[in-house]
Amino acid sequence: MAKIRVAVLFGGVSSEHEISLMSAENVIRSIPKNKYEVLCIGITRKGRWLYFPGDYSEISTGAWEQNPDCSAAILSPDPIHGGIVTIENGETYIKKVDVVFPVLHGRNGEDGRIQGILEMARLPYVGCGVLSSAVCMDKGMTHIVLEHFDIHTAKWTCVHQRELNKLDEKCEAIAETLGFPLFVKPANAGSSVGVNKATDVESLKEAVQIAFTHDEKVIIEEYIEGRELEVAVFGYDAPFASYVGEIEPAAEFYDFDDKYVNGTSKLYIPARIPEKDADRIREIAVRAYTKLGCKGLARVDFFLANDGTIILNEINTMPGFTNISMYPKLMEHLGMSQEYLVDKLIEQAMENTARS
Repeated sequence: MAKIRVAVLFGGVSSEHEISLMSAENVIRSIPKNKYEVLCIGITRKGRWLYFPGDYSEISTGAWEQNPDCSAAILSPDPIHGGIVTIENGETYIKKVDVVFPVLHGRNGEDGRIQGILEMARLPYVGCGVLSSAVCMDKGMTHIVLEHFDIHTAKWTCVHQRELNKLDEKCEAIAETLGFPLFVKPANAGSSVGVNKATDVESLKEAVQIAFTHDEKVIIEEYIEGRELEVAVFGYDAPFASYVGEIEPAAEFYDFDDKYVNGTSKLYIPARIPEKDADRIREIAVRAYTKLGCKGLARVDFFLANDGTIILNEINTMPGFTNISMYPKLMEHLGMSQEYLVDKLIEQAMENTARS
């Protein structure tokens, strides 16, 4: 029986390029090779697509780009091609693909753009669709949709780049409305990229300007004092939530280095919270996942405030799969090894497309 051909996309034009490389190598190593044939398609920081036939160990280090066997690759939006077009030694080849696993984090990968191309190509793919990816990526839109469904989020506001000439006035008004401290973050960047804490008007203005280097819209949220919690959600028609995991940040807050570089935060699975709170958080995670139209997988992040309030922070539609990432750890605690998890994600993506 012929193997199922899965194309794994990695890299990308995103501030999370390196994280994608680490996640992708773990995903590729977890794909059962007796069942699947893997095609590796890397996207450089400058947006160049390359078919990479080399050793998987070159991916996480970034050495894959220099491999002499790499060739130009194009994900064709034309369904008649059914996959990847490569240009090798001046010759054009079509590599048929059965399913795509876009292990791309952040902009241009987790925001609906790549999903749109895959929809046009009529290729099954792992993860959320165009709309849910876009809404979950934009933290402002996430707030709006969740609030519509009475799911509690932090008090917030936003600033657009076109308002920079009124920044002093805007920050004064925000300070008066939300108070301090505040968290400032780009609306469309993941993994705490460009996120800073503001304690007064001057640091608020500085944090907003930093966030604008990552996106043209900036979100400002009230500071929540409490526990940082995460839930893995899996599935299509009948999604379910993992145990609640707890993060004890080594830094002042769970920032990019703490998540992916240092690995010094403490993780607790299950979280050190009352069972009734854990059950409620899992219920809200699945509800938010469903209302936002998510499918396949997502990591839902919460705060359990010191006064007992449950606050949904954000939803990641392609969570990290690195060695220290919470999503695979949470699923493993349910008894799903990473190999089993990856297999089921691919399998369900194909089944979902066949049904629809």
